[in-house]
Amino acid sequence: MESAKPYIEQHKQRFIDELIELLKIPSISADSAYKKDVINTSEAVKASLEKAGCDKVEICETPGYPIVYGEKIINPSLPTVLVYGHYDVQPPDPLDLWHSPPFDPIIKKTQLHPEGAIFARGACDDKGQVYMHVKALEYMTATGQLPCNVKFMIEGEEEVGSKSLGWFVERNQEKLSNDVILISDTGMIAKDIPSITTGLRGLSYVEVEITGPNRDLHSGLYGGAVANPINVLTKMIASLHDENNHITIPGFYDKVEELTAEERAKMAEAPFSKEAYCKSLDIEDVYGETGYTTNERNSIRPTLDVNGIWGGYTGEGAKTVIASKAYAKISMRLVPNQDWEEITQLFKTHFESIAPKGVTVKVTPHHGGQGYVTPIDSVGYRAAEKAYEKTFGKTPIPQRSGGSIPIVSLFEKELKSKTILMGFGLDSDAIHSPNEHFGIWNYLKGIETIPQFYHYFTEMSK
Repeated sequence: MESAKPYIEQHKQRFIDELIELLKIPSISADSAYKKDVINTSEAVKASLEKAGCDKVEICETPGYPIVYGEKIINPSLPTVLVYGHYDVQPPDPLDLWHSPPFDPIIKKTQLHPEGAIFARGACDDKGQVYMHVKALEYMTATGQLPCNVKFMIEGEEEVGSKSLGWFVERNQEKLSNDVILISDTGMIAKDIPSITTGLRGLSYVEVEITGPNRDLHSGLYGGAVANPINVLTKMIASLHDENNHITIPGFYDKVEELTAEERAKMAEAPFSKEAYCKSLDIEDVYGETGYTTNERNSIRPTLDVNGIWGGYTGEGAKTVIASKAYAKISMRLVPNQDWEEITQLFKTHFESIAPKGVTVKVTPHHGGQGYVTPIDSVGYRAAEKAYEKTFGKTPIPQRSGGSIPIVSLFEKELKSKTILMGFGLDSDAIHSPNEHFGIWNYLKGIETIPQFYHYFTEMSK
């Protein structure tokens, strides 16, 4: 396959402008106030696939937000690549920490991105990376170099647990039939160190509610005499880790896979600078489970983190009350073999058991999913490896990710397909955080590399 570089250079500004227009739409799936914007984004994705060369594109209704399906079938006897991505984004809060409005994209030069990066919510996760695939298709169809069939399935609920995706996949297995699934919702080690994600952690996400007295109380009249739900909640949460940052929920580690010394040594080959890591986060030292490195803690080990906590009076000035209720949102990242529903139940049972008398506990599961490990000897992996070698000039490093894409295990179960994770983001892109961004170099490099995957996958599948 010819290099896409000349085509990309010719259309570079248009590629950037089109992505910026997509990023302007606040497709926040977690907030119903943005329902119209999420729908509008699905329509924008549909239009982009049509312009890129898909012969058939449709917005498929689900119990939740719609899924955009597109396809270009050039020959049924050729392999079929199914591209998955999502058009919804995380809420931008806290807004006061953004250097520019989250849905008013701007391009700024940074130390890592001297050629510029697009700052906006969804720039990297996942609109920018989805749009790489759209533009890669445009290049292949415009130049007559599409070597196989391609299908797209772009959903609008990934950031809230892909609630409707399983429903859709179960009912459309023939439509979604494929030889390999291609996803760009991950990252790589560095701009000069390409990597392919080979493992993802699972997820269990819950909300807890602690209720004490039947109303907010005067802290002078009642303080010390009744249980304070906020005090109780913080103590309960603190007890979920021991002095070695080991999670204390009984049975939590029963199915955790321990990697061999050889596997851990292979992981250690990935470049890592503790000094640079700490500097990038403005922290003095790393923190985590005793006995594991930073790269192991955030990829092959399970975790439990509080994602939000609130209760009582948080307005300006002082109000001396003992709140009736306190709340927290808690996520647990899980490793392969840990079943998210089983872990959710273990958490619920344990959390209820450690509550003192005087309060009641309510645990509400939100969503979850299984972890995933992909083999590195498959045709899909080897094709991705060759694609990176072609455009980066070096062999990519296989790398397990700490993130979760729960639907990957669902795809294997329902569609019997392996997934290849070709991400082009960087750890510094601040996904899910204020000032999310995506390097223009990374964006264009993805458009250059993806067509090579199609070429090698088709060639190796013969």
